[in-house]
Amino acid sequence: MFLIVGGGIAGATAGAELTKLGRVVLWEAEAQCGHHASGRSAAMFEAAYGLPATIALNRASRADHEAAGHMSPRGLMFVGLDGQDDAFDRDVDVFAMTRIAPGEARARLPILSDAVRHAAYHADAWDLDTDAMLQAALRAIRREGAVETGRRIDAIERLPRGWRVRAGGAEIEAEVLVDAAGAWADGVASMAGIAPLGIVPHRRSMARLAAPGGHDVTGWPMVIGAGETWYAKPDAGALIVSPADEDAIAPQDAWADDLVLAEGLARYEAAVTEPVTRPLASWAGLHSFAPDRALVLGPDPADSGFVWCAGQGGYGFQTAPAAARLLADRVAGHPPELDAATIAALSPGRFA
Repeated sequence: MFLIVGGGIAGATAGAELTKLGRVVLWEAEAQCGHHASGRSAAMFEAAYGLPATIALNRASRADHEAAGHMSPRGLMFVGLDGQDDAFDRDVDVFAMTRIAPGEARARLPILSDAVRHAAYHADAWDLDTDAMLQAALRAIRREGAVETGRRIDAIERLPRGWRVRAGGAEIEAEVLVDAAGAWADGVASMAGIAPLGIVPHRRSMARLAAPGGHDVTGWPMVIGAGETWYAKPDAGALIVSPADEDAIAPQDAWADDLVLAEGLARYEAAVTEPVTRPLASWAGLHSFAPDRALVLGPDPADSGFVWCAGQGGYGFQTAPAAARLLADRVAGHPPELDAATIAALSPGRFA
Protein backbone atom coordinates (compact mmCIF):
# COMPACT_ATOMS: atom_id res chain seq x y z
CA MET A 1 0.00 0.00 0.00
CA PHE A 2 1.05 3.59 -0.69
CA LEU A 3 0.47 6.44 1.76
CA ILE A 4 0.53 9.89 0.15
CA VAL A 5 1.19 12.77 2.55
CA GLY A 6 -0.25 15.92 1.01
CA GLY A 7 -3.44 16.55 -0.95
CA GLY A 8 -2.36 19.21 -3.43
CA ILE A 9 -2.17 18.55 -7.15
CA ALA A 10 1.23 16.85 -6.82
CA GLY A 11 0.08 14.31 -4.24
CA ALA A 12 -3.30 13.77 -5.86
CA THR A 13 -1.98 13.06 -9.35
CA ALA A 14 0.87 10.92 -8.01
CA GLY A 15 -1.65 8.95 -5.99
CA ALA A 16 -3.94 8.51 -8.99
CA GLU A 17 -1.04 7.13 -11.03
CA LEU A 18 0.09 4.84 -8.21
CA THR A 19 -3.36 3.22 -8.05
CA LYS A 20 -2.16 1.23 -11.07
CA LEU A 21 0.43 -0.38 -8.79
CA GLY A 22 -1.53 -0.91 -5.57
CA ARG A 23 -3.90 0.54 -3.02
CA VAL A 24 -3.43 4.23 -2.23
CA VAL A 25 -4.45 6.24 0.82
CA LEU A 26 -3.95 10.01 0.75
CA TRP A 27 -3.70 12.00 3.98
CA GLU A 28 -4.16 15.78 3.85
CA ALA A 29 -3.52 17.92 6.94
CA GLU A 30 -6.11 20.58 6.13
CA ALA A 31 -9.88 20.27 6.07
CA GLN A 32 -9.87 20.11 2.28
CA CYS A 33 -7.41 19.10 -0.41
CA GLY A 34 -5.68 21.80 -2.43
CA HIS A 35 -5.85 24.33 0.38
CA HIS A 36 -2.37 25.85 0.05
CA ALA A 37 -0.35 26.26 -3.19
CA SER A 38 -2.78 24.29 -5.35
CA GLY A 39 -5.73 26.42 -4.31
CA ARG A 40 -3.90 29.67 -5.09
CA SER A 41 -2.42 28.95 -8.50
CA ALA A 42 -2.38 31.29 -11.50
CA ALA A 43 -3.69 28.26 -13.42
CA MET A 44 -1.66 28.59 -16.62
CA PHE A 45 -0.01 26.18 -19.03
CA GLU A 46 3.04 27.74 -20.69
CA ALA A 47 5.36 25.06 -22.07
CA ALA A 48 8.46 27.31 -22.09
CA TYR A 49 8.17 28.25 -18.41
CA GLY A 50 10.87 26.86 -16.12
CA LEU A 51 14.21 25.07 -16.16
CA PRO A 52 14.96 22.54 -18.94
CA ALA A 53 13.77 19.62 -16.79
CA THR A 54 10.56 21.48 -15.97
CA ILE A 55 10.00 22.28 -19.64
CA ALA A 56 10.42 18.60 -20.47
CA LEU A 57 7.68 17.76 -17.96
CA ASN A 58 5.48 20.54 -19.37
CA ARG A 59 5.79 19.18 -22.89
CA ALA A 60 5.21 15.60 -21.80
CA SER A 61 2.06 16.70 -19.95
CA ARG A 62 0.46 18.66 -22.76
CA ALA A 63 -1.35 15.79 -24.47
CA ASP A 64 -2.86 14.74 -21.12
CA HIS A 65 -4.22 18.24 -20.50
CA GLU A 66 -5.65 18.41 -24.00
CA ALA A 67 -7.21 14.94 -23.85
CA ALA A 68 -8.86 15.72 -20.50
CA GLY A 69 -10.27 19.00 -21.79
CA HIS A 70 -8.54 20.98 -19.06
CA MET A 71 -7.04 23.65 -21.37
CA SER A 72 -8.72 26.74 -22.79
CA PRO A 73 -7.15 29.55 -24.88
CA ARG A 74 -5.61 32.52 -23.09
CA GLY A 75 -2.48 33.80 -24.84
CA LEU A 76 0.53 35.50 -23.29
CA MET A 77 1.94 38.98 -23.76
CA PHE A 78 5.11 40.57 -22.38
CA VAL A 79 5.39 44.35 -22.15
CA GLY A 80 8.29 46.65 -21.40
CA LEU A 81 8.72 50.31 -20.50
CA ASP A 82 11.64 52.65 -21.18
CA GLY A 83 14.83 51.29 -19.66
CA GLN A 84 13.59 47.68 -19.64
CA ASP A 85 15.04 46.74 -23.03
CA ASP A 86 17.48 44.08 -21.81
CA ALA A 87 14.98 42.33 -19.55
CA PHE A 88 12.35 42.42 -22.28
CA ASP A 89 14.77 40.98 -24.86
CA ARG A 90 15.60 38.09 -22.51
CA ASP A 91 11.91 37.32 -22.02
CA VAL A 92 11.26 37.32 -25.76
CA ASP A 93 14.12 34.86 -26.30
CA VAL A 94 13.20 32.53 -23.42
CA PHE A 95 9.52 32.31 -24.31
CA ALA A 96 10.01 32.38 -28.10
CA MET A 97 7.67 35.34 -28.42
CA THR A 98 6.76 37.33 -31.53
CA ARG A 99 7.41 41.05 -31.16
CA ILE A 100 4.39 43.24 -31.88
CA ALA A 101 3.88 46.99 -32.12
CA PRO A 102 2.52 48.78 -29.04
CA GLY A 103 -0.63 49.61 -31.02
CA GLU A 104 -1.29 45.92 -31.66
CA ALA A 105 -0.65 45.21 -27.98
CA ARG A 106 -3.28 47.80 -27.02
CA ALA A 107 -5.74 46.18 -29.40
CA ARG A 108 -5.33 42.97 -27.39
CA LEU A 109 -5.23 44.72 -24.01
CA PRO A 110 -6.96 48.12 -24.33
CA ILE A 111 -5.82 49.49 -20.95
CA LEU A 112 -2.13 49.52 -21.88
CA SER A 113 -0.72 53.03 -21.63
CA ASP A 114 1.60 54.95 -23.94
CA ALA A 115 4.39 54.17 -21.46
CA VAL A 116 4.58 50.68 -22.96
CA ARG A 117 7.39 50.80 -25.53
CA HIS A 118 7.90 47.11 -26.19
CA ALA A 119 5.47 44.22 -26.57
CA ALA A 120 5.55 40.59 -27.64
CA TYR A 121 2.83 37.97 -27.88
CA HIS A 122 2.11 34.36 -28.57
CA ALA A 123 -1.15 32.44 -28.54
CA ASP A 124 0.31 29.19 -27.20
CA ALA A 125 -0.48 29.83 -23.53
CA TRP A 126 -3.53 28.31 -21.92
CA ASP A 127 -5.76 28.46 -18.87
CA LEU A 128 -5.90 25.23 -16.89
CA ASP A 129 -9.05 24.05 -15.11
CA THR A 130 -7.21 23.38 -11.89
CA ASP A 131 -10.22 22.32 -9.85
CA ALA A 132 -11.25 19.78 -12.48
CA MET A 133 -7.70 18.39 -12.50
CA LEU A 134 -7.56 18.05 -8.72
CA GLN A 135 -11.01 16.51 -8.38
CA ALA A 136 -10.39 13.99 -11.18
CA ALA A 137 -7.22 12.78 -9.47
CA LEU A 138 -8.92 12.51 -6.07
CA ARG A 139 -11.78 10.51 -7.59
CA ALA A 140 -9.27 8.08 -9.08
CA ILE A 141 -7.71 7.54 -5.64
CA ARG A 142 -11.09 7.04 -3.97
CA ARG A 143 -12.02 4.34 -6.48
CA GLU A 144 -9.06 2.22 -5.33
CA GLY A 145 -8.39 3.54 -1.84
CA ALA A 146 -9.19 6.57 0.31
CA VAL A 147 -8.70 10.32 0.67
CA GLU A 148 -8.76 11.54 4.27
CA THR A 149 -8.52 15.18 5.35
CA GLY A 150 -7.62 16.62 8.75
CA ARG A 151 -4.69 14.20 9.01
CA ARG A 152 -1.80 16.32 10.30
CA ILE A 153 1.14 13.98 10.85
CA ASP A 154 2.26 13.46 14.46
CA ALA A 155 4.80 10.65 14.09
CA ILE A 156 6.39 8.41 11.47
CA GLU A 157 8.05 5.13 12.40
CA ARG A 158 10.16 2.96 10.09
CA LEU A 159 9.13 -0.68 10.20
CA PRO A 160 11.05 -3.64 8.74
CA ARG A 161 8.73 -3.69 5.72
CA GLY A 162 7.21 -0.25 5.60
CA TRP A 163 6.03 2.66 7.73
CA ARG A 164 3.68 3.33 10.62
CA VAL A 165 2.27 6.85 10.48
CA ARG A 166 0.11 8.56 13.11
CA ALA A 167 -2.09 11.63 12.78
CA GLY A 168 -4.36 12.58 15.67
CA GLY A 169 -6.12 9.42 16.69
CA ALA A 170 -5.53 7.71 13.35
CA GLU A 171 -2.77 5.24 12.54
CA ILE A 172 -1.87 3.54 9.28
CA GLU A 173 0.82 1.21 7.95
CA ALA A 174 2.07 1.37 4.37
CA GLU A 175 4.90 -0.19 2.41
CA VAL A 176 5.73 3.07 0.61
CA LEU A 177 5.49 6.63 1.94
CA VAL A 178 5.17 9.42 -0.65
CA ASP A 179 6.13 12.88 0.58
CA ALA A 180 3.97 15.36 -1.34
CA ALA A 181 3.68 17.80 1.55
CA GLY A 182 4.67 20.91 -0.40
CA ALA A 183 6.15 23.55 1.91
CA TRP A 184 6.27 20.93 4.68
CA ALA A 185 8.10 18.27 2.62
CA ASP A 186 11.41 18.57 4.48
CA GLY A 187 9.58 18.38 7.81
CA VAL A 188 7.87 15.13 6.82
CA ALA A 189 11.22 13.73 5.69
CA SER A 190 12.85 14.60 9.00
CA MET A 191 10.04 12.89 10.91
CA ALA A 192 10.70 9.76 8.82
CA GLY A 193 14.43 9.85 9.54
CA ILE A 194 15.23 10.93 5.97
CA ALA A 195 17.74 13.73 5.35
CA PRO A 196 15.93 16.93 4.26
CA LEU A 197 16.83 18.39 0.88
CA GLY A 198 16.62 22.10 1.65
CA ILE A 199 13.19 22.68 0.16
CA VAL A 200 12.16 26.25 0.97
CA PRO A 201 8.71 27.84 0.50
CA HIS A 202 8.52 31.29 -1.10
CA ARG A 203 5.55 33.64 -0.83
CA ARG A 204 3.67 34.73 -3.97
CA SER A 205 1.23 37.59 -3.25
CA MET A 206 -1.91 38.23 -5.32
CA ALA A 207 -4.69 40.81 -5.54
CA ARG A 208 -8.04 40.61 -7.30
CA LEU A 209 -9.11 43.86 -8.99
CA ALA A 210 -12.48 44.74 -10.44
CA ALA A 211 -12.47 44.71 -14.25
CA PRO A 212 -10.54 47.90 -15.12
CA GLY A 213 -12.71 50.65 -16.57
CA GLY A 214 -15.67 48.31 -16.76
CA HIS A 215 -14.06 46.38 -19.63
CA ASP A 216 -14.98 42.80 -20.44
CA VAL A 217 -11.65 41.14 -19.66
CA THR A 218 -12.68 37.65 -20.76
CA GLY A 219 -10.61 37.56 -23.93
CA TRP A 220 -7.57 39.43 -22.66
CA PRO A 221 -4.23 37.58 -22.59
CA MET A 222 -2.15 37.10 -19.51
CA VAL A 223 0.34 39.98 -19.45
CA ILE A 224 3.75 39.99 -17.76
CA GLY A 225 6.00 42.96 -17.08
CA ALA A 226 9.54 42.72 -18.44
CA GLY A 227 11.75 40.62 -16.18
CA GLU A 228 8.61 39.09 -14.58
CA THR A 229 8.30 42.00 -12.15
CA TRP A 230 4.49 41.73 -12.19
CA TYR A 231 1.76 39.91 -14.04
CA ALA A 232 -1.98 40.23 -14.59
CA LYS A 233 -4.51 37.65 -15.73
CA PRO A 234 -8.26 37.64 -16.27
CA ASP A 235 -10.12 35.51 -13.74
CA ALA A 236 -13.89 35.12 -13.41
CA GLY A 237 -14.68 38.57 -14.79
CA ALA A 238 -12.01 40.31 -12.71
CA LEU A 239 -8.24 40.71 -12.97
CA ILE A 240 -5.71 39.07 -10.70
CA VAL A 241 -2.45 40.98 -10.36
CA SER A 242 0.75 39.78 -8.69
CA PRO A 243 4.11 41.42 -7.95
CA ALA A 244 5.61 38.02 -8.85
CA ASP A 245 7.36 38.03 -5.46
CA GLU A 246 9.37 35.08 -4.19
CA ASP A 247 10.31 35.83 -0.61
CA ALA A 248 11.51 32.85 1.41
CA ILE A 249 9.35 32.21 4.49
CA ALA A 250 8.69 29.39 6.94
CA PRO A 251 6.00 26.84 6.00
CA GLN A 252 2.66 28.40 6.91
CA ASP A 253 -0.79 29.37 5.72
CA ALA A 254 0.57 32.34 3.78
CA TRP A 255 -0.90 35.81 3.50
CA ALA A 256 -0.07 38.68 1.15
CA ASP A 257 2.67 41.10 2.18
CA ASP A 258 0.92 44.48 1.94
CA LEU A 259 4.05 46.46 1.07
CA VAL A 260 5.26 43.98 -1.55
CA LEU A 261 1.76 43.82 -3.02
CA ALA A 262 1.53 47.62 -3.17
CA GLU A 263 4.88 47.83 -4.94
CA GLY A 264 3.80 45.23 -7.49
CA LEU A 265 0.49 46.98 -8.10
CA ALA A 266 2.42 50.21 -8.69
CA ARG A 267 4.58 48.49 -11.33
CA TYR A 268 1.42 47.18 -13.01
CA GLU A 269 -0.23 50.61 -12.76
CA ALA A 270 2.73 52.23 -14.54
CA ALA A 271 1.89 50.22 -17.66
CA VAL A 272 -1.87 50.83 -17.80
CA THR A 273 -4.32 53.69 -18.13
CA GLU A 274 -6.72 52.64 -15.37
CA PRO A 275 -5.74 53.53 -11.78
CA VAL A 276 -5.70 50.77 -9.19
CA THR A 277 -8.54 51.07 -6.71
CA ARG A 278 -9.05 49.05 -3.55
CA PRO A 279 -8.53 45.33 -4.33
CA LEU A 280 -11.57 43.11 -4.06
CA ALA A 281 -9.40 40.57 -2.23
CA SER A 282 -5.77 39.67 -1.61
CA TRP A 283 -4.03 36.45 -0.69
CA ALA A 284 -0.76 34.58 -1.06
CA GLY A 285 0.40 31.12 -1.99
CA LEU A 286 3.65 29.25 -1.48
CA HIS A 287 6.07 28.26 -4.24
CA SER A 288 8.39 25.65 -2.73
CA PHE A 289 11.76 25.05 -4.38
CA ALA A 290 14.63 22.64 -3.95
CA PRO A 291 18.05 24.35 -3.87
CA ASP A 292 18.46 24.03 -7.67
CA ARG A 293 14.79 24.96 -8.31
CA ALA A 294 14.03 21.69 -10.13
CA LEU A 295 11.27 19.31 -9.03
CA VAL A 296 12.23 16.30 -6.87
CA LEU A 297 10.58 13.08 -8.05
CA GLY A 298 11.40 9.53 -7.02
CA PRO A 299 12.69 7.29 -4.23
CA ASP A 300 15.20 8.66 -1.74
CA PRO A 301 18.67 7.19 -2.43
CA ALA A 302 19.04 6.15 1.22
CA ASP A 303 15.62 4.47 1.51
CA SER A 304 13.62 3.41 -1.54
CA GLY A 305 10.47 3.13 0.59
CA PHE A 306 10.42 6.91 0.97
CA VAL A 307 9.44 8.69 -2.25
CA TRP A 308 9.83 12.41 -2.89
CA CYS A 309 7.15 14.31 -4.79
CA ALA A 310 8.21 17.85 -3.95
CA GLY A 311 9.72 21.14 -5.05
CA GLN A 312 7.03 21.95 -7.61
CA GLY A 313 7.60 25.70 -7.32
CA GLY A 314 4.92 27.37 -9.43
CA TYR A 315 4.86 24.53 -11.97
CA GLY A 316 2.76 21.93 -10.17
CA PHE A 317 -0.36 21.92 -12.32
CA GLN A 318 1.24 22.15 -15.72
CA THR A 319 3.79 19.40 -14.95
CA ALA A 320 1.42 17.15 -12.98
CA PRO A 321 0.57 14.40 -15.52
CA ALA A 322 4.14 13.68 -16.60
CA ALA A 323 5.54 14.19 -13.10
CA ALA A 324 3.10 11.61 -11.71
CA ARG A 325 4.00 9.10 -14.42
CA LEU A 326 7.71 9.58 -13.83
CA LEU A 327 7.27 9.06 -10.10
CA ALA A 328 5.23 5.87 -10.62
CA ASP A 329 7.73 4.53 -13.16
CA ARG A 330 10.61 5.17 -10.74
CA VAL A 331 8.73 3.35 -7.97
CA ALA A 332 7.82 0.40 -10.20
CA GLY A 333 11.23 0.19 -11.88
CA HIS A 334 9.71 0.81 -15.31
CA PRO A 335 11.60 2.77 -18.00
CA PRO A 336 10.33 6.37 -17.88
CA GLU A 337 9.20 8.23 -21.00
CA LEU A 338 11.66 11.07 -20.40
CA ASP A 339 15.32 11.16 -21.39
CA ALA A 340 18.09 10.18 -18.98
CA ALA A 341 19.34 13.73 -18.45
CA THR A 342 15.88 14.94 -17.44
CA ILE A 343 15.36 12.00 -15.10
CA ALA A 344 18.70 12.69 -13.42
CA ALA A 345 17.87 16.41 -13.09
CA LEU A 346 14.65 15.51 -11.25
CA SER A 347 15.96 12.62 -9.14
CA PRO A 348 16.44 12.96 -5.36
CA GLY A 349 19.78 11.23 -5.95
CA ARG A 350 21.24 14.43 -7.39
CA PHE A 351 21.64 15.72 -3.84
CA ALA A 352 23.42 12.61 -2.53
